[in-house]
Amino acid sequence: MRRFFVRLVFVVLACTSMACASATLLLEEPYGKMGFFTATGHAAVYLSGVCADTPVHLRPCTPGETGIVLSRYDGVGRYDWVAIPLVPYLYAVDRPEDVPLFADTKMTAFLRDRYRRKYLEEVAPDGKDGQTPGGNWYELVGSSYDRTIYGFEIETTTKQDEALIRKLNSSPNQSHFHLVSRNCADFAKDVLNFYYAKSLHRSLVADVGMTTPKQMAKMLTKFIDRHPELQSSRLIIAQVPGSMPRSSTVRGVVDSFFRSKKYIVPSAVFSPIFAGCVGAVYLGTGAERFDPATNAMVLVAGRDPERPLDREDRRAYQQQLKHFLADAYPQKPEQNMDKMWARLQSRAQAGVDERGRPILQLLVGTSFVQVGVAADNVLNAKAPPQLVRQLLEARLQSELRRRSARDLSETEVARDWNLLQKAIAENDSSLVAGAAQRSEKLPGNRP
Repeated sequence: MRRFFVRLVFVVLACTSMACASATLLLEEPYGKMGFFTATGHAAVYLSGVCADTPVHLRPCTPGETGIVLSRYDGVGRYDWVAIPLVPYLYAVDRPEDVPLFADTKMTAFLRDRYRRKYLEEVAPDGKDGQTPGGNWYELVGSSYDRTIYGFEIETTTKQDEALIRKLNSSPNQSHFHLVSRNCADFAKDVLNFYYAKSLHRSLVADVGMTTPKQMAKMLTKFIDRHPELQSSRLIIAQVPGSMPRSSTVRGVVDSFFRSKKYIVPSAVFSPIFAGCVGAVYLGTGAERFDPATNAMVLVAGRDPERPLDREDRRAYQQQLKHFLADAYPQKPEQNMDKMWARLQSRAQAGVDERGRPILQLLVGTSFVQVGVAADNVLNAKAPPQLVRQLLEARLQSELRRRSARDLSETEVARDWNLLQKAIAENDSSLVAGAAQRSEKLPGNRP
């Protein structure tokens, strides 16, 4: 019996060491309009079993730690790669509960610079007179304010993690970034090929030899399909609701060229044969058939991934919010609360409260008021209830207006609706009964 117990413990420990870690390719949607190359987006790698003493020195994670994101950006100090913990990489805060409910450019810039001053001086030191430096360092933190991210996770082992740590710590970490041959997707490819040799490769046809994030995601899904014995999953990390420009669909090189009127129309006029070849490559490679959101779970900060809100439930929330706003603003029943709050927030000063949670300082009349803007403090600050209610209305309207329900989390939508109900109770008792009655029809409250 004792011998059996010893064997059982050994097997459990061996299985734990094999399955406790994973590598996730992060396929990040593009934002901005700088040309068709920017439509390829960004790639990074999240390693759940690898952590870091500094942004440029790795170590194994200890119990309770959640790993780091490794990424390559051009113009970040002299470094080829930088390691950032997962939550700061996505939201530029240390704790999931500190993520702002509604993000704009000022709040995003404030949180990024605050994090940089605390942790990234080695990578992005202050400019003259302590000012925020220029460069691409800002892309290391708060990525989810700019774009939606797709994750393709595959299991790894502790031995693989340790080998990667030794390799990266012992190799020169010096930047030689090149858009075509040594970009972010090349780095992600090299990391994942270190774990699983020759699993990823560039496409000479679809991307004219350039390594792109979308191609890496396609190759990893094919590798996973060929190896069903490996544990794997797909994730969506939604862009934070707010007034930040929404990201767009990630594409390959030929894909983005073909879909860009700025490039394909002149090509068709001056060289129809060339344009026809581009179209043939686009159709032949099946670029439009790869959907990174297929069978993906939604990642909720600080929680386990969950299934996305289905279309019927999304419509139910949309209708209930529409009816609520019509009751709350009878003079303007089609109120765009997200746009109104965005204008109000643009005139505010971003800051943090005594616990480091994000706040806004707003001028109301002749005095300033403090409004908590995270789920953890939105009802706790001594702000006028009307402002709190408007913030939550804007949050709900922004997240329910997404182009797809596939990145919507029912947990977060239900939380936001419940926060709105509590804010209503403190603000306008005439709306409480109607809001409570409508809430009974929402997902999660149905009998």
